[in-house]
Amino acid sequence: MKHRIVVLGAGYAGAFAAGNLARRLSPDDTEITVVNPVPDFVERMRLHQLAAGQDVPSRGLADIFAGTGVRLRLARVTGIDPGRRTVAVTGEEGDGELTYDTLLYALGSSVARHGVPGVAEYAFDVTGRSSALRLRERLAGLGAGGTVLVVGEGLTGIETATEVAEARPDLSVALAARGEPGAWLSPDARRHLRRAFDRLGITVHEHSGIETVEPARAVTAGGTSIPANVTVWSAGFAVHPIAAAAGLEVAATGRIVVDRTMRSVSHPDVYAAGDCAYAIGDNGRPLPMSCASAGLTNMRATAAIIARLTGGEVPEGNGLKYHGNHISLGRRDAIIQVVDGDVRPKSWYLGGRTAARLKAGVLQGAGWGVAHPTFGLPKRKRRLATAPGRAGARVAA
Repeated sequence: MKHRIVVLGAGYAGAFAAGNLARRLSPDDTEITVVNPVPDFVERMRLHQLAAGQDVPSRGLADIFAGTGVRLRLARVTGIDPGRRTVAVTGEEGDGELTYDTLLYALGSSVARHGVPGVAEYAFDVTGRSSALRLRERLAGLGAGGTVLVVGEGLTGIETATEVAEARPDLSVALAARGEPGAWLSPDARRHLRRAFDRLGITVHEHSGIETVEPARAVTAGGTSIPANVTVWSAGFAVHPIAAAAGLEVAATGRIVVDRTMRSVSHPDVYAAGDCAYAIGDNGRPLPMSCASAGLTNMRATAAIIARLTGGEVPEGNGLKYHGNHISLGRRDAIIQVVDGDVRPKSWYLGGRTAARLKAGVLQGAGWGVAHPTFGLPKRKRRLATAPGRAGARVAA
């Protein structure tokens, strides 16, 4: 019987991991299934561009995995039973159940509403393609002089506010921040960010946590009313409670606690990658939710899975280091901020058009890597050490 690997989620972490596993493991010994609720790969890092009215082409997962041997199941995960090693799903094919020998959990994250009244009813977000398109449609119907409030001082909030302001200079765009936008940046980079806000006409409300969202305004903790025909909520991310409900050990945030190989500390047949993995970096701190972390964790997880299955050396050393942020400020400006080992910003940064070109290159590279899972396909793939009649790992033609 083939070793069944099930990958939950086909975002940056899941899609790349599935392609990597298919590249390096023999199809004679393994069966790889990817479960995803939508048929396309979603470039999440570009959803603020999509919402602002730009053309962001989608890539079909069926086309991406064509010829790799990866099976695609279009369905939503509804539960996991680690004891039975099964995943419950529901989709166009109806309800079903998948059995796994190894599970890679990469379901990512969604918008965190923090229980703020009115967010679910009236606010928009850019955490999924459908929600970004919903915002795009609303902005397209907003006439000159309309007001847009972006809530959140993190990367998503900054990128969304600047993208919308650049694309729609006829709108009044504001950003509400609990603290200072870009507070983690170096002083020079913060000044660059301020100049970008001023250039784009963005009004910044610092130290203004939003406590209520209404159809045409948002109200701060101090009682200040901020006009908003459209409120975009980008005040953090949350993971799905499926992992916690399944009995996997999770952190307070619901993220799966993993070791240095991205293996669940409570269930050795389960690995996690991306936003849903609570992985401790080389500096002793949890890796942040980000595309960069998705890359680090999915590569470590796939390397560990392949090594354990084929009898190779399992990577457990350093290499989980967060290097910094790349923040787009519209299409012609950006900030590249490098951090040290303690995640403190280094004194220098890169900004302007050069940084924007580098950010665009990062996005293109990430999308290309997912869309070409057979690139670098080895002529010979690893056979499983546990396959019948095999005492140890070997390479098969």
